[in-house]
Amino acid sequence: MNHTRRNFLKFAGITAAGLCVAGAGGVMAAGKGAIFADGPKDLKAKRWGMVIDTKKVGTKEAIEVLAKACHQAHNVPSIPTKQDVKWIWAASYEEAFDQPNNYMDENLEKREFPLLCNHCTNAPCVRVCPTQATYKRPDGIVAMDYHRCIGCRYCMAGCPFGARSFNFMEPRLYLDAAKLNKEFPTRMRGVVEKCNFCVERLAVGKAPACVEASNGAMVYGDLSDSNSEIRKILREQYTIRRKPSLGTEPSVYYII
Repeated sequence: MNHTRRNFLKFAGITAAGLCVAGAGGVMAAGKGAIFADGPKDLKAKRWGMVIDTKKVGTKEAIEVLAKACHQAHNVPSIPTKQDVKWIWAASYEEAFDQPNNYMDENLEKREFPLLCNHCTNAPCVRVCPTQATYKRPDGIVAMDYHRCIGCRYCMAGCPFGARSFNFMEPRLYLDAAKLNKEFPTRMRGVVEKCNFCVERLAVGKAPACVEASNGAMVYGDLSDSNSEIRKILREQYTIRRKPSLGTEPSVYYII
């Protein structure tokens, strides 16, 4: 069997698997009317947010654990080129924040920081999307409808955090059908994707995959609830957000 035929069969198999779970995937990808599961287990908030303790997940190895959990849960392909797709990735302090400090502690200077979509209150990606494929839910999550995405990449240009990836390659060719998460849809070439704050897991009462894998280093909760765990942490710990001067109001906070 030649390489082209083998790739075609692999693509066909994964595509079929993706289509089989289109109904379940519709919770987060099929459209604005389908993203809310109003069942007894559905986790709700007025505004979802996240706190990350970088002292606990400050190495590439620790962040790779988070990324693996996230990417497996959402069928994110691993493409061995500069066109790789990422929902969570590691970066240095200088790359992550625009708050320079020439006299940082050496440990902080060497620390790695997990980056992801910030689910901004004033999300520029939402404003520039011409098809409303990127939109903001009432609970603050910046979500995506892959079926509406036309691949114009305006959202990528509008996002100041580099949190979006474009599928230049056919992503399904880089997925292992045996490890496919059938609860989440696969994507196609020519669409943008990013962290979705695990809306499909919230719909069934589960915390985000990265939070579960973090062993307490990441906390997810309702920023509008003054009695929530996340608000307690924000009161007690000093945190910073990425590029606050831009006025996007990120919902992801970092304990430094």
